[in-house]
Amino acid sequence: MTSAALPVLASIPSPDVSFITLGPLTIHFYALCILLGIVVATLWTNRRLTARGAEPWVVIDIALIAVPLAIIGARIFHVVTHPGFYFGEDKDFWAIFRIWEGGIAIFGALIGGAIGAWLGCKWTGIRFWSFADALAPGLLLAQALGRFGNWFNQELYGLPTDLPWGLEIDYPNAAWPAGLAEGTLFHPTFLYEVIWNVMGVCVLVWAGRRFSLQWGRLFGLYLAWYSAGRIVWESIRIDPSEVFFGLRTNVWAAVFGVIVGLAIFFVQGRRHFGAEPSPYQRGREWTAPGAVHSGEADAFVDVSAPPTSEASSDQATSSVTTR
Repeated sequence: MTSAALPVLASIPSPDVSFITLGPLTIHFYALCILLGIVVATLWTNRRLTARGAEPWVVIDIALIAVPLAIIGARIFHVVTHPGFYFGEDKDFWAIFRIWEGGIAIFGALIGGAIGAWLGCKWTGIRFWSFADALAPGLLLAQALGRFGNWFNQELYGLPTDLPWGLEIDYPNAAWPAGLAEGTLFHPTFLYEVIWNVMGVCVLVWAGRRFSLQWGRLFGLYLAWYSAGRIVWESIRIDPSEVFFGLRTNVWAAVFGVIVGLAIFFVQGRRHFGAEPSPYQRGREWTAPGAVHSGEADAFVDVSAPPTSEASSDQATSSVTTR
């Protein structure tokens, strides 16, 4: 084996295709990765929330509001933080709406999704923080799955590297940095985030059980963990981004995410002691069909008055006559 072959073999190839066509339909793998993440998060959140006593599949009612607002928020955040992609001379304004081409921001999704989840919880009667805690592990796993969409699109990679796990990017590429030679390998930031997120899922599941984290504290831990990783990955990415005071916009967003996550974790810990009484808001509780309500005992217990002595005598006489 020649030394010239080593850099090619010791690397991560990028997929040759990013979509498939079925008749008139074009299905992008980027979208499939996001949809897979949504499905996984929904199924896992339903299981966790139901185990707390919530109505099975009430999560669907919340997701019907939260998911669209999360996607809208993600796109808006991306456009606002990358205005040079869509505004100005020789720019295609309508590309803003071609979301399948890539370009959504997780922090925008968190903002839009949080608003949608809050509205959904008001509608269904679920406590917002109960839902957030149930969602946290599944959301982090969904974000790990969604990052494979960047791999298929060959986007959002990091600085050049000669490490054996360097990422191959097709040349020429619209996102190829000027001045770099063909065959340059890059840090696979998508893979770094996948690994970090999967580790975070394990930490959240363990911490939630070990310390009984409720009242939003598990979600706070999720937000701090995810954002801490994004500070690192964003710092080595080389895709265009607005820069303020020497830091990319998403780095600032990640720093803010760490602060908010830690604030939720500690403030909620000081405000609430013990376990949540119910995943439902007061007065909005759900009871499984067939369950006995202590307040409705009349429906299940014979509370009629005992027979009078006269009625008992008549019943006894009737019995003797019948014989």
